[in-house]
Amino acid sequence: MTERPPSDPKLSATVLLLRNAQPAPEVLMVKRHYEIDFAAGALVFPGGKAAAGDADPGWDAYTDGDFGPVQQDARIAAIREAYEESGLVIARHRTARGPDAPLVDAEIADLLSPYRSAVDKGEASFLELIRSKDLVLALDSLVHFGHWITPIMMPKRFDTHFYLAPAPERQIAAHDGRETTDAVWLSATEALRQEKEGEATIIFPTRMNLVKLARATSVEFAVKTFGAEPVVSVLPKPGKTEDGAPCLFIPEEAGYGQTMELLSNVKV
Repeated sequence: MTERPPSDPKLSATVLLLRNAQPAPEVLMVKRHYEIDFAAGALVFPGGKAAAGDADPGWDAYTDGDFGPVQQDARIAAIREAYEESGLVIARHRTARGPDAPLVDAEIADLLSPYRSAVDKGEASFLELIRSKDLVLALDSLVHFGHWITPIMMPKRFDTHFYLAPAPERQIAAHDGRETTDAVWLSATEALRQEKEGEATIIFPTRMNLVKLARATSVEFAVKTFGAEPVVSVLPKPGKTEDGAPCLFIPEEAGYGQTMELLSNVKV
């Protein structure tokens, strides 16, 4: 029997939205709906597959930052997904743009909120919505944090870029009720504790990025420190431990402090 070649991974993006808290910064996580076919019921960061509209050349006039085709598309996807799944809008007024300009406040987020479902379902254009409100997406506020590619033996594969960004002040996160059933702010340590104690389901890439994030003592620390570190692509490779247990290996230079994960611990 001929072995089927691995499927091509689809460009995806996710964003770790951070806010300062004590004793450690908190990250926004949403709970996946139990009827979703991937990571059902899991705590994840807002994110998903890139859509065709994310690559529209019309975005050039409505984005801050110059990142090239793949990075621009992925960053637009990350911001769109954050809007769809949490209601948070990572954008600036077009008349007051640039890296030092503030993000829009709750008034603008509330104005865009009624369109979330239509954009999510592809019934409305995110670009046209941003253009109609005279906004620009703050792509430059996202820090490239991780890059994970689904192992080749999986039937559904994703080429996922992880970003972190300061959460917009005075905006309130709310789950969408369709793909997500809850939105919570947790420190990385608390999220990992919940997973360890069986109180939450967290998939392998999410858990590793929480482990990495746990180093941060503030949002400012996270932006400065992780923004200066190189991002090493992670394509987990199947193998076996010395005892013969099936596992996945990831490169040490990726900086997660772990290079092997038992397949029995990998949730999908």
